[in-house]
Amino acid sequence: MDRLLGPVRPPFTLPWTAGGARCAKLGADRSPDRVWEGRYVRRVGRGAGFRLAVGAALLGLVTGVAGCTGGSAGGTTGGAKEPSGGGSSNGSGATAPAAAPTGPGGGAGALPQLPGQTFYVSDQTAAARQVVALRGQSRTAEADTLLRIAAQPSSQWLGDQAARGIVEQVSRRAAEADRTPVFVAYNIPHRDCGLYSAGGATDAAAYRAWITGLGEALGDRRAWVVLEPDAVAHTLDACGVKGPAATERYALLAFAVQELKKRPQLRVYLDAGNPGWAQDPSALAEALRRSGIAAADGFAVNVSNFYTTDRNEAYGAQLSALLDGKHFVVDTSRNGNGPLGSEAWCNPPGRALGAAPTAATGRPGVDAYLWIKNPGESDGECGRGEPRAGEFWLPYALGLAGGGSPGGAGTAAG
Repeated sequence: MDRLLGPVRPPFTLPWTAGGARCAKLGADRSPDRVWEGRYVRRVGRGAGFRLAVGAALLGLVTGVAGCTGGSAGGTTGGAKEPSGGGSSNGSGATAPAAAPTGPGGGAGALPQLPGQTFYVSDQTAAARQVVALRGQSRTAEADTLLRIAAQPSSQWLGDQAARGIVEQVSRRAAEADRTPVFVAYNIPHRDCGLYSAGGATDAAAYRAWITGLGEALGDRRAWVVLEPDAVAHTLDACGVKGPAATERYALLAFAVQELKKRPQLRVYLDAGNPGWAQDPSALAEALRRSGIAAADGFAVNVSNFYTTDRNEAYGAQLSALLDGKHFVVDTSRNGNGPLGSEAWCNPPGRALGAAPTAATGRPGVDAYLWIKNPGESDGECGRGEPRAGEFWLPYALGLAGGGSPGGAGTAAG
């Protein structure tokens, strides 16, 4: 979701930093937009991603699976394309999941669901396949570490016309396992301000048809949907989605909420940015109202970011108070150590996994902790040799898994 347009040269010396409020830009002047040698240098969004999940006591099962390679599964080697099954990328595309194993949740290589867990653990994720590859190379310690990611429920990002088939397959597998899948709809026109995860539906009519297709593919199966990361917040920052373009976007989001909520088994959460991005909660609340929040189940915060759970809950509670008590969900995928700093966004080092996905948060108004961003997926090419946004990046995944436990909420400041 994050891309630099034009060459990057000094003074851009800190590739993992950008202006403080998420859509701030690279450059010493910290201005919302900086034109440098005739080119915009802009940083927005987050680098959404693929889905990770496996099942904790899977060591023996995963060891026995043969023939899988974990290479590109968080976004394919081509960059934006989605990998197979249970995964996602930066949202610009997706291929159909691999054929499901036999039986509920699978056959010889299937991953058992976590006892008492609400959400679906997929065995078709980048992390799951990478575990298999590592074991095949006798890299047992790394495989065991990666299981801290692969063993958790995951979100499936959806970003193009292949989404309908993916939704049907993943939701059917989840239903067979008696679990709830989490999907992220990420196809709004002018997605990510045309940057790292540029793309989206070609126009309003195409988007409405796409959303309608997702609902039809889900049928009567239950699911949770996080709707359009960044889309609302980008109408309030320097992205340029203003005036008639913002009005159209709000209308499309409201349509999406209404269309998906025709199916009572679906829960829909509109993305609402993060504590470091939204500088005017009242303006954001009004934008969310225009985007149909009244008909949604709530909103999502911290998608693909690093702010601690406590800070997100305070932010969410403040926003909820402006929205008639709407509930919310928190992306805890990478917030175990909090942010590196208020300006760090792109693959910052030293981060850790946060609280494991659960619908039992014990916090009033907080419907769930989810891993919406897939731990281990790159935020983008930030000048240090990282993969493109959404691609699975093993060294970073191992760093996240080694820096914190999926069972802990993280206590770092931020």
